[in-house]
Amino acid sequence: MKLIDLNRDGGIGANSFYVQLGDLKIVVDCGLHPKKVGRAATPDFSPLRGVPLDLIIITHCHLDHIGSLPVLLREQPRAPVIMTAPSRMLIERMLHNSANVMARQRAEDNIPDYPLFTHDEIDRHASRLTPLSYGHAKKIRGAREEIEVMFHQAGHVAGAAGVEIHHKQRKLFFTGDVLFEAQRTCPAARFPVDHFDTLVMETTRGATERPAGKERVNEVARLVATINETIQRGGSMLIPVFALGRMQEILSIVHDARKFGRVVDCPIYASGLGIDLCDYYDDIARKTKQVNFTRQVLKELKVRPLPRKLEPGRLPAESALYIVSSGMVVENTPSYLIAAALAGHARHTLGFVGYCDPETPGGRLLAAQPGETFLFDKVNLRTKLKAHIVRFELSGHADRDELLDFAIHCRPRAIVLTHGDPPARAWMARALDGKLSKTKVIDPKPLQTYQV
Repeated sequence: MKLIDLNRDGGIGANSFYVQLGDLKIVVDCGLHPKKVGRAATPDFSPLRGVPLDLIIITHCHLDHIGSLPVLLREQPRAPVIMTAPSRMLIERMLHNSANVMARQRAEDNIPDYPLFTHDEIDRHASRLTPLSYGHAKKIRGAREEIEVMFHQAGHVAGAAGVEIHHKQRKLFFTGDVLFEAQRTCPAARFPVDHFDTLVMETTRGATERPAGKERVNEVARLVATINETIQRGGSMLIPVFALGRMQEILSIVHDARKFGRVVDCPIYASGLGIDLCDYYDDIARKTKQVNFTRQVLKELKVRPLPRKLEPGRLPAESALYIVSSGMVVENTPSYLIAAALAGHARHTLGFVGYCDPETPGGRLLAAQPGETFLFDKVNLRTKLKAHIVRFELSGHADRDELLDFAIHCRPRAIVLTHGDPPARAWMARALDGKLSKTKVIDPKPLQTYQV
């Protein structure tokens, strides 16, 4: 097998792998880097020039895995695309939203490359996007050889899949983004317990050890308690979330707590793409039974839209819960404006429930010390951090020890590390070397060809 990581910078970002198995040529995922702009945010497709792809596989619909797909489809006019049925229901909405965001960024920040694709392109490519049910094998034939592809439930988010590929006598497995614990909205991953010759494995939480007592059930209880404490002292709480998956999960947690009288009654604000995606989750629940979320959650929580125009540094005086994007508090998003308003007051709380890149405003807030001066430069606001800044271990990614256990069960000849910052990959490489001394561990450099 020949393998190339097309992510220009490695780490977590424009996730995309080019894989050649015999005469079959495949790309797994095609993301967009959240911290870069223009063409620099896409994978580097130069190794694919003059190479007609036989298949494109999408593991799930977060933009760091699908955000450059229309660009690749433009360059690969014949390649079919497969994904799970829930992902097929979500992908067009996610891409259309991305096109809207890029058009706005072009106007506001003068980015000439944007938008990288148009709404018309998304619509034209729609017929090439094919759903494949979990556990159903699909054969793909090349000029001389064939492969068999099968999806397995990966937890993480609606439609997320691990990908099993058979080629001749060899078996490969891509974990994609995976969570081995059940969430309120999604069941846990159900991966095959089998021997794989090659395992391509995410490492997001490789540098993060879950402390004793921070199991998910305890963290959910701590989140609810923190909401109560914040509201009762007259403050507001911001929970920054990713629109796809995290928003629906946090809404479900609050809904369940309120149903059993465990959370205080207070206004709840949410808005944007995440609210729209609640309708899609409702649709997926009805049609596929693969998520546990209905729009009734919003109705029973009496979720309110955000004020039309948020003023930097100012919020309504009432104590409230804000569940808004972006999850990393990136600039020009509701969570950024609300964080700027809350950060300087001790009665408020900023509660983080997922991965934050260290270089994003969310990552910098988490690393900052109480009383430190923090600059929200996009709104020209400098403030001393007095708000409670709390991290909850509610990530949509598997703990590193769970990934390590899965790798040991697979007994692979080779493991390729992906989707992790350098410290996360380094920890995983050391741990794997200690547990699987005969397995070749590869931390691929971007755009370098590996024979695996």
